Amino acid sequence: MTSIQFKRITSIDMLRGLVILLMLLDHVRETFFLHLQLSDPIDVSRVSTSLFINRTLAHICAPSFVFLAGISAYLFQVSRDGSKKEVFKFLFKRGIFLIVLELTLINYAWTGIFPPKIIYLQVIWAIGISMVILSVLLWIPRKLLFLIAISIIVGHNLLDSIHFNKDSIFYIPWSILHDRGWIEFPYLKIRTSYPILPWIGVISLGYSLGWIFNKSTPSLFRRKILLNTGILMFILFMVIRYLNFYGEKPWEFFTNPTLTWMSFFNITKYPPSFLFLLLTLSLSFILLYIFELISTKYDIKYLETLGSAPMFFYILHLYVLKILYIFCVQIWGYNQGEYFGFKDVWQIWVVTICLAVVLYPLVQWFSKFKKNHKEIRWLKYL
Repeated sequence: MTSIQFKRITSIDMLRGLVILLMLLDHVRETFFLHLQLSDPIDVSRVSTSLFINRTLAHICAPSFVFLAGISAYLFQVSRDGSKKEVFKFLFKRGIFLIVLELTLINYAWTGIFPPKIIYLQVIWAIGISMVILSVLLWIPRKLLFLIAISIIVGHNLLDSIHFNKDSIFYIPWSILHDRGWIEFPYLKIRTSYPILPWIGVISLGYSLGWIFNKSTPSLFRRKILLNTGILMFILFMVIRYLNFYGEKPWEFFTNPTLTWMSFFNITKYPPSFLFLLLTLSLSFILLYIFELISTKYDIKYLETLGSAPMFFYILHLYVLKILYIFCVQIWGYNQGEYFGFKDVWQIWVVTICLAVVLYPLVQWFSKFKKNHKEIRWLKYL
């Protein structure tokens, strides 16, 4: 069977590139603002507007990554003449690869401890396990999978009241699936930071909608779908959020209008609530529309390059931030209690911009290396 070469889609890489920059912004905050850690959802009465915006901007990252992973899985299938067997093997292998990365290189980048005493199951774990599960779900008819995805995304908050004691046989699987918590062993603690059920819905949604990016889909029709869907989802978010009846903790009126708006857009990420996903995915659709539109007129190579090597950037920036933090501690010491930290949010933005400039040549090199060395098979998993 002759396979068609997989062709990258500019708008998808551009969205990934933008999301990577927002992720970098958030991880700089997590590195240098540890002295002011944020709850989920945020306590808006105890946080500055600038810090709230800084954190909220990054909410789009995980949903976009997972959604685009689903779209890419569909496009990979198209490039293999529609062979689900080929996609199954790719998704399963890459999913396992990402899980191993999360448990080893990525966890060490966060904790700096080996052998680990704590393992955080975060976004790369969520993408990896979602890929493994999608490798099984893709055998379901795509229209039925779309309905399953919507049902998970919309309905999983109905399960919020279900909890199990640590001595229950259901505690560990439920912590992994939906109820964020700690899994404790004698010499190791595991934090299920990203319960996987909603993310299974998101990656399945991406896969079931991947046809939008088929070559046979007229570009005008694709843009219309992306824009109309994004706007409809955003309006739906505003209505449901205003009514305060489902999918999120209630928002509040404050005498300060800014606090009221902050409360309105203050949504739960762990696990991502229905309204969290409705808002962030609506923005993903709208941004895909914008990038589809401008990619025909402008060549924004910077975002496209970042988006073509997201896993390389992810690992690279974590280690650079760890080294930078250690360097700052050696020079200035712990200036914020037991941490070194910045005093102002603007400093987060300055460091983010500097790192975005400094890291780009390395990402550009890897992107070209990956493109020119397709014989190195494991590179396709990055």
